[in-house]
Amino acid sequence: MEQQDIRLTTSEISALWTTYIKSSALNCFYTHFLTYLRDESIISLIEDSLKTNVETMREIEKLCVSEGFPIPSGFTEKDVDTSAPPLYTDIFVLSFVYRGGQVTSSHFTTIVSSVARSDVYDFFERCLTKALSLYKRSLQLMLEKGIYDRPPKINYPKSIEYIDHQPSLLETWLGETRPLNALELSELFFVIERNCIGIILLKGFIQTSRDKEVKEYLKKGKKLSEKQITAFNNVLVKDDAFPTYPVSMEVTDSTIAPFSEKLMLFFISSSNSVGLSTLCHAITMSTRKDLAVHYMLFVTEIMKYGAAGLKLLVERGWMEQPPQQEDRKDLSK
Repeated sequence: MEQQDIRLTTSEISALWTTYIKSSALNCFYTHFLTYLRDESIISLIEDSLKTNVETMREIEKLCVSEGFPIPSGFTEKDVDTSAPPLYTDIFVLSFVYRGGQVTSSHFTTIVSSVARSDVYDFFERCLTKALSLYKRSLQLMLEKGIYDRPPKINYPKSIEYIDHQPSLLETWLGETRPLNALELSELFFVIERNCIGIILLKGFIQTSRDKEVKEYLKKGKKLSEKQITAFNNVLVKDDAFPTYPVSMEVTDSTIAPFSEKLMLFFISSSNSVGLSTLCHAITMSTRKDLAVHYMLFVTEIMKYGAAGLKLLVERGWMEQPPQQEDRKDLSK
C-alpha cells in the first residue's frame, strides 16, 4: 500500500487490528479443512479463501511496519492440529464459508464507511470486493448441491397499500398481533439459519474440548442456540407459516481436537458479537409485539453469555489486548 504521511485514526487502527485477528482465526479452520476435503469445488473455494486471508494479513503487516505499529499476534499454526481427523463433513465446510461470507462482507462494508485515509480505504475496498466474490461462489455452490434452504415465500401483493394507523408504543407491545410481513419473515429465517449452523459448529467443539470450563461454556452456547430456534419456529407455526430447519450438516465422530481451546473459545465469543448485532438489526426490522419481546430477551441472554466467554478468555490469558491510548491519569502522576 502507498505510504501516507497522515497518521492512522482509531477507526482505521481498529479495522486493521480486528481484521488481522479474525483472518488469522479463519485461516486455522481453512488449513484443517484442506487436510481432508474431497469435493474439488469446495477445495477450490477453501484454497482461495485461505489465499485471500493470507494476502490480507500480509498487507496489514506491511502497513504496521511502515507505521511503526506492533503486528497483532492473532492465531498461528499452534492453534490448529493438521494431523487431527476430520471433524466436519464437506457439506458443513461449505456452509461454514457461506455463513462466514455473510459476516465478512458485513464487516468490510461497515469498515469502508468508517475509514478515510486513501490507502486504507482502497485496501478495505479490495477486501470487500474479494469477500463478496467468495460469498457468491459459496452461495452458488450451495444452490448447485441443493443444500441452500431458501427463505419463506409469500403471495405477491395485488396492489400498493399504506398503513392507515400508526400504533402507539403501548399498542405495539400489548395490542393484537397481525400476520408476519416479508421483512419479519426474512429476519426470522436468517436468525434460525445462523443458529442451526452454529449448533453444528458447537457440537464439534464440545466433543473435542478437554477443558472442563470451556466445554461447559460451549454446551451453554448450544442450548442458547437451540432455545432461539425453538422460540422463533414457534412464532412461525403460530402464524400458520412453516417452521424452518436447514439441511442437516453433520459432525464426524472424531474426539481429537483440531483446534486449540483458545481458538474455539475466541470463535464462539466472536460469534456472540455477530449474533447480538444481527438480533438488534432484526428488532429494527420488526414491529410485532411477540417478536420484539423474543428478540430483546435473547439480546439480554446473549450479552450475559458473551460476558462469561470474555471472562474465561481473560482468566486463561487468551485475550489479546486491543490497541489503547496512553492513560493520561498515569502520565500526570
